[in-house]
Amino acid sequence: MKDILDLNRYPLDREGSAEWTRLVEQSIEALRADGMFNLEGFLRPGVAEQAVREIKPVMDTQSHVHKRMHNIYFKPSIPELAPDHPALHTVETISHTVCADQIPGSTVMSIYEYEPLVRFLAATMGKEKLHVMQDPLARTNVMAYRAGEALNWHFDRSEFTTTLLLQQSQRGGDLEYRTDLRSDDDPNYEGVARLLEGRDPDAKILRMKPGTLNVFRGKNTAHRVTRVEGERERMIAVFSYYEKPGVMFSAEERVGFYGRAA
Repeated sequence: MKDILDLNRYPLDREGSAEWTRLVEQSIEALRADGMFNLEGFLRPGVAEQAVREIKPVMDTQSHVHKRMHNIYFKPSIPELAPDHPALHTVETISHTVCADQIPGSTVMSIYEYEPLVRFLAATMGKEKLHVMQDPLARTNVMAYRAGEALNWHFDRSEFTTTLLLQQSQRGGDLEYRTDLRSDDDPNYEGVARLLEGRDPDAKILRMKPGTLNVFRGKNTAHRVTRVEGERERMIAVFSYYEKPGVMFSAEERVGFYGRAA
């Protein structure tokens, strides 16, 4: 793994050392302050490009195109809101997805299953233990966004999202987010409306570099990937970890996300 990850800069393999503890503490502080942390240069030079070369033939010929109109909540309605409330403004998301079972033995899968990474993430998230997902399709996905496509405004269902940027688009394809736009006790519908109308001064844009590991607390932080421009697609791996072992999607969930049950 030392040829894939920069373990000198990010000592995941030295759990409990002063350097490891310092990295965990810095990551926790960034999560508290910004709702995310980024490990730029997590991949060694050339590894992101290698991963793209492994995945691109599958992406070009076998990826599932997921296209949908949705609001920020991915719900058809909110009981306490009128159907025309600006917080329910509809947007479009288009992406191309490669599933874990399509890239066995790949660089991306070896990183996902690297146990020191799983233990490091658990420490940063304040979890006693995390487990890789058992679902053969959903455990790791690689998403691509091509010219004119975007992942639009939404809140995540999960508490944390872990991604690894493999390739950045020529223009666009940036992470735009609004930290703690809502809370578990306050949905802040008017604040959501201001964000969707482009009137929130606290919204931020982050342009990540390929090889960056991003851990994001997206349950109450609204976020999107801006529309991609140019010939080069944006390609990102999404890693799914859970506190309990053996997590699987239902057949209905697989069909909904990937167009197939197996």
